[in-house]
Amino acid sequence: MSIDMAQFIDAFLEESFEGLERMETELLALDDGDPETLNTIFRCAHSIKGGAGTFGFGAISGFTHGVETLLDRMRNGEQEAAPDTVNLLLRAVDTLRAQLHAARDGGEADPAEVAEVRALIEAHLGDAAPASEAGNPPAAGGNDGTDASSGGDHGGPRGWRIHFRPYADLMRTGNDPLRMFEVLEELGRLTVHCDTDRLPDSVDAFDPEDCHLAWTLELEGDATRDQIQEVFEWVEDECDLEIEPLESGGESGDEPTADAPALTPETAAPSDSQPETPAARGASGARGSESSSMRVNTGKIDALIDMVGELVITQSMLTDISEQLEEDPSQMEAQIERLRTGLGELERNTRELQESVMSIRMVPIAQVFNRFPRLVHDISGQLGKQIELTLKGEYTEVDKTVMEHLGDPLVHLVRNAVDHGIEMPEERAAAGKPETGQVTLEAFHRGGNVVIEIRDDGKGMDADRILAKARDAGLVGPNQHPDRHEILQLIFEPGLSTADQVSDLSGRGVGMDVVKKNIRGLGGNVELESEPGKGSRLTIRLPLTLSIMDGQLLKIGEETFVIPLIAIVESLQTLPESVKQAFGKLPLYRLRDEYIPIVDLAALFGRTEPSPLPERALLVVAEADDQRVALRVDDLLGQQQVVIKTLETNFRKVPGTAGATILGDGQVALILDVAGIARMASGRDTRAA
Repeated sequence: MSIDMAQFIDAFLEESFEGLERMETELLALDDGDPETLNTIFRCAHSIKGGAGTFGFGAISGFTHGVETLLDRMRNGEQEAAPDTVNLLLRAVDTLRAQLHAARDGGEADPAEVAEVRALIEAHLGDAAPASEAGNPPAAGGNDGTDASSGGDHGGPRGWRIHFRPYADLMRTGNDPLRMFEVLEELGRLTVHCDTDRLPDSVDAFDPEDCHLAWTLELEGDATRDQIQEVFEWVEDECDLEIEPLESGGESGDEPTADAPALTPETAAPSDSQPETPAARGASGARGSESSSMRVNTGKIDALIDMVGELVITQSMLTDISEQLEEDPSQMEAQIERLRTGLGELERNTRELQESVMSIRMVPIAQVFNRFPRLVHDISGQLGKQIELTLKGEYTEVDKTVMEHLGDPLVHLVRNAVDHGIEMPEERAAAGKPETGQVTLEAFHRGGNVVIEIRDDGKGMDADRILAKARDAGLVGPNQHPDRHEILQLIFEPGLSTADQVSDLSGRGVGMDVVKKNIRGLGGNVELESEPGKGSRLTIRLPLTLSIMDGQLLKIGEETFVIPLIAIVESLQTLPESVKQAFGKLPLYRLRDEYIPIVDLAALFGRTEPSPLPERALLVVAEADDQRVALRVDDLLGQQQVVIKTLETNFRKVPGTAGATILGDGQVALILDVAGIARMASGRDTRAA
């Protein structure tokens, strides 16, 4: 029976990407060749190499073998964990990642980069055999690719006798002895003797999923013991294995073929230029990104099943009430009370089911945070700075969709903290600071939001310089005199940069405006605080989920709108003496010594013409992006959770809205975007009054 290995490739790729992240993290934390850290890194590389061989990714298996050999030397104390070696291994991780991406997408990694890194690894191995000779890796465990007891031209044995006795459950774990034999056959002339002594006496006692056979194999040729052990290394805990040399001068003198990678099912490891096997080609169909799947704690699944059970019970109750009413209408009053109870149970169960489903989509933000130690390591080395990155709250959970769109904005912010914020060591020493700068990336929950802070203890931001740059760029007029807070927010304007010169890291004025736009697109906001000489802090606030929110229903004319509950500060009825009108401007409402612009939503959306404000108008004070607006509405209808639907997919983007939802009566209601409304109103004063 043949197994279609392509069906497991997605899982292999996902686990390999996770393994590379773990390797990268441990390499950055490697301290004086710590044995446990080195063992962890080695195991990750070993798993990737074995899996790549299993699924026919020969180029990946061959490249990883050199990485594994170098790591093995470091484990054994034969190679020092020097900074240049660690940097080479980090570069090898990048190359492996590119190879895995190419395997996933059906492409090819840059052959020049692969060859260059392979050559550097071979140079580090010194007198060891090349990590890949004609694309075929030497056996693991020997520095020169040979075995002390191997034959060849040294007069040793001309082959090996292998006693292979699998345990009964070996094939239940997806291992296939036939594939192992195919690999052995590529190492020389193979003779197989099958032992059937363990076969059951009756058909009733026969389990087709158990392995009832054992084998004695004779392999003639110049293969080494290490090469043979490598074929069986993934099943060494699931079998009894003995390898002994054949008598010298045995029968056949056939020349062996090139070495094969561990558990390669189709061929020995091909060179980079050789075509991949059918299993490898099957990866071209797995074009989803690493985030196309996710792991879910079984406790969350159990909670979901429990909620479904509760819903089934409630449904049975409501069905019984319906049947009772049909059979005996005189019991209407009693059954109505039961109906109310049942509907209350249904509401509670539905909400709990919703929370359980949403919790499944929640993933730790560590999936984003884990990329930054490498980023800071590389940039600080490039700039000649000494920087320590501290991660806090990595296991804070956020919706998967939010997390997927969070990476790029955070890259911009962390890179700016390293490039613009932290000073050179000599500057820090002259200012009385430690030469090593501190950058902190922290996540935590606050209310219904996820808050992410990027802090540094660098030089802070020079407000005068930002203002001068803004005036030069035409962002601030000569007669405008903004306060410090307003000046700092100017860095989010397109085209503004405070860098002295353009580099590949910064200086083009591109990035911070994109950051703000992306964060707004996620329904969040970003705030900046900075103190000269002490550092800066950027705070991002994001909703826990983009799918469901708590909303307040508003009546505007005959239409129903929804405003996010988290955006509402308060609602009130106006007092005539608190309303101020300026010619050509929005009316203002004085609320506790603060003047807030009043926006007539009906006029803003073109439902009616602008009209004077009634004496006792109803206002909803809302806040977004540090701006407060008072929204004029006709009525407040109530609060409820709503499912957010995007308008752009099926219609088009509507200014001032963040999407739409379907209410309980089937009516479509637009969800208001408070920040967008504030921007619209400031540009359309003649209508929104």
